[in-house]
Amino acid sequence: MRPAGGSACAERDLLEEYALSTPSEIDASAVVAHLKNCDSCTTELTRIRATVDSLPAWPGEELRPAGSLWNRLAQRIGNEGGSAAQDELAIPPQWPDIEWEQPAPGVFCKVLSMDSEQHRVSLIVRLDPGAEYPPHTHAGVEELHLLDGELWIEDLKLFPGAYHRSEPGTSDKRVWSETGCSCVLVTSSNDLFR
Repeated sequence: MRPAGGSACAERDLLEEYALSTPSEIDASAVVAHLKNCDSCTTELTRIRATVDSLPAWPGEELRPAGSLWNRLAQRIGNEGGSAAQDELAIPPQWPDIEWEQPAPGVFCKVLSMDSEQHRVSLIVRLDPGAEYPPHTHAGVEELHLLDGELWIEDLKLFPGAYHRSEPGTSDKRVWSETGCSCVLVTSSNDLFR
């Protein structure tokens, strides 16, 4: 994300935390004040919130994130006004079952939604311990939200709750999990796999 002048905004790292946090967890007033003067961060926050707001619920027993992560996500997704009781948020709602597909050994996914006009697809992806996601080049922006386990993207190790964004034209040569993991992945349906 870059402001109009072309340099990276120093406040960008706070946006994901702000989008997923309750007001008591961070100094929200400082972020709000910054957003009034930074069009780049305002645009990026709109993108982040659209992703967070579109996160569907997943089958509770198949993909159960840590309680603290589920509660933070549930607060943002299901309770914009902040009025529901905390214990109501701790139980994920029931959703129709979607069949798992296996595009590669040890890699499973459930397609949640597909937008053929925008060439966007939203998936839940699960990697078995030791599994590798196929090398690929991003045709559009890829957004990954790690729900559980640990995931390596090249030399970067992600932990539960992490958000990772890849820009169009970039490539991931090696993506794997030592522990097994699951994530929500929003990406282009035109990604090129090798």
